Amino acid sequence: MSRLARLYRVLAKTCLAPLAALMFGGCGLLGPQIDEGPPPEKAQRIVATAYKQMGKNYRLGGASPQKGFDCSGLIWWAYKENGVSVPRITSDQARAGVKIPSRMARAGDIVVFRTGNSPRGLHTGIYTGDNAFIHSPKRGEKVRVESLDEPHWRKRLIAVRRVL
Repeated sequence: MSRLARLYRVLAKTCLAPLAALMFGGCGLLGPQIDEGPPPEKAQRIVATAYKQMGKNYRLGGASPQKGFDCSGLIWWAYKENGVSVPRITSDQARAGVKIPSRMARAGDIVVFRTGNSPRGLHTGIYTGDNAFIHSPKRGEKVRVESLDEPHWRKRLIAVRRVL
């Protein structure tokens, strides 16, 4: 290979690829495009399904209205009831779909919180719109809606995941 060809390859890898990513990244040509429109009807149905579980007891490992729900069980069940497959475990839900900026959250997205220091110290809920989410908080409590404006949740929010 000639010196000129090698120089061209080095320049292409180090200069042109990052420039192309900057130029075309927003167009969806080099990565997933984030839909900024209203939530699909299915996402709205998932939120409505979760709302019907308001007041159900928290239960570790629970994933049904009869037994109660833990945080990931509520998400798994609400999505499943609407024909959408998501992981059952919180740490897997925290990687499901596509990560989006929190300012772009829309109804049906999964919100992920860091609630502890261990890898298992995660908590998930379903974004409902209007800066709120529905979740099954912890033992002794019930499925409810909370605001992301509350300092407790605002400082712990680490990701929003779009599955639909």
